[in-house]
Amino acid sequence: MLEEEIEGAEGLLLQGEAELARDRLARLADDAEEYVDRNCQTTEEQQFFSFPSAFEYLAYVRVEQDPRTLYDVGEPLGRLYADLAHADVVLDDREGAMASLRQAVRWNPMDCASRLNLAELYRAEGDVNEFLALSYSVFERASDPAHLVRAYLNFSRWFSAQGKGRASAAALKAAQSLGAADAGLAEEVERARADGRDPDALDEQEATDVLSEEGLPFGASAEIAICLLECGLDAARAGEAREATSFVVRARDLVGEPAAMTLLEALREADADATDGRGGSRDA
Repeated sequence: MLEEEIEGAEGLLLQGEAELARDRLARLADDAEEYVDRNCQTTEEQQFFSFPSAFEYLAYVRVEQDPRTLYDVGEPLGRLYADLAHADVVLDDREGAMASLRQAVRWNPMDCASRLNLAELYRAEGDVNEFLALSYSVFERASDPAHLVRAYLNFSRWFSAQGKGRASAAALKAAQSLGAADAGLAEEVERARADGRDPDALDEQEATDVLSEEGLPFGASAEIAICLLECGLDAARAGEAREATSFVVRARDLVGEPAAMTLLEALREADADATDGRGGSRDA
C-alpha cells in the first residue's frame, strides 16, 4: 500500500539516505499522478476514488475547497509530497522543495504545515506576496493551535522587519495565548524582549486591537471552531459518531470547553430553526 511505501521512504530519510528517499518518493508521485490523469475525471466537486494496489486508499481533489469544509482529503499524496519537499531541503534543492510543497498543498488543501513550510521558503526567497498569502490563509484553515502559533511567529518576524515593533509584540502575545508548546516561540520571545518587542508590555485587549488593525485575529479564531463544529454536526447527522466527536474535541482544544459547548448549542438551535423554517422536523 502507498502508506507502507511512504513509511519506507521516511525511514530512508531518518537514516540519512535523502537521495534514495527522494528517488522513491518521486517515483511514487509520478505513478500516482499518471494513474489519476488516466482514470479520474476532473470535476469541481470533492470526489473519492478506489485505486488498485498501492493507490487504493488515495483520495483525490482537483480544486481548492471552501475553507469551511474541513474534511480530510488527499492525505496520502499530500504526505508524499511533503516528504519529497523534506528530502529536497536536505539536498539543498530549494526550487524542488517549493515545487513539492505546492503539490502537497494542492492534494491536501487543509495541510497547514505544508502551507507554513512553503511560506517560509517564499520568505527566504524574498517573495513577500506569496509569503503573506500563505500565512494569512492558515487563519482560515487551521484546526491545530500549533499551526496558528507558527503563523503568528511568521507575522511577528515580518512585522519586526517592517519596523512595526508593537504589531510584532502583539503577534507574539496572541501566539502565547494559544498555550501550544513551541520551542521557536520561546526563542522568539527572548529575542523580542531584547530588542524592545516584549509581548508582556501589552495586555490581551491592546494586542487584539493592534492585530485587528493588521487584519489578523487574536488567538484561536472562533470562526475556526465554528467550522469544526459545523463539520461535527454534519458527521453526526450522517451517523458518523466517532468523526463527529473528533471535530468537537478539536474545536474544544481551540477555544476551550465552555466556549465550544456554547457554540455547539447555538449551532444546534440555528439548525433546528432552519429545519422548521423549511417545513421539516426537528428530529430529521
